[in-house]
Amino acid sequence: MITPIDKDHADLAEIGGCITYVRGLTPEEVAIRLGGRLEDFKPATFHQLFGSSSSGALVGITAVGDWVMIVEMGTTLGITTDIVTRLSAGTRLVSHYCLEIKGLDYFYWLEDGRLRFCFIAQDGYMDPVPDELVETMHDIYARYQPLVDVRMGPIFLLAEHLTGIKLTPELLEEATYLCGIVPEPEWDIMSW
Repeated sequence: MITPIDKDHADLAEIGGCITYVRGLTPEEVAIRLGGRLEDFKPATFHQLFGSSSSGALVGITAVGDWVMIVEMGTTLGITTDIVTRLSAGTRLVSHYCLEIKGLDYFYWLEDGRLRFCFIAQDGYMDPVPDELVETMHDIYARYQPLVDVRMGPIFLLAEHLTGIKLTPELLEEATYLCGIVPEPEWDIMSW
């Protein structure tokens, strides 16, 4: 049974958190696909990811079962066309981004560089909904008001369904991340 995340992810929603999941790669392989130099990456905690850099995007990368989870605070690599296409080559990518103060939320699911489903801020979601998500979408509509605060769960439910990973504060806070700076491409979000 999928359950909502509720208020536990206020920090991610308020400052612009992007969580990206990539299946079947190692954190080191993901760092390289992001354009990072492994020698510049160091172990870090979740709270050390709350920083900024004038030379690129600060990312934390950790393994969660069969998946690698990329955490960004305040940057948008996981919704940038070049990055999600590159990261999803030969595998599945699921990402979600939310910025509560501007009411922006995005969700992407790609398979081997091909967009399967997305939700783009105020534009809504792709139609038709892929069969793999129909039941989850019905579950979301049954449990939430039409204009629900993104922190209340729906954006996290889709990712949980596709990855099997329930994002919790404990998961974020107890993980050790491979942390470093990667180049930030020009901002170009993927659309359908």
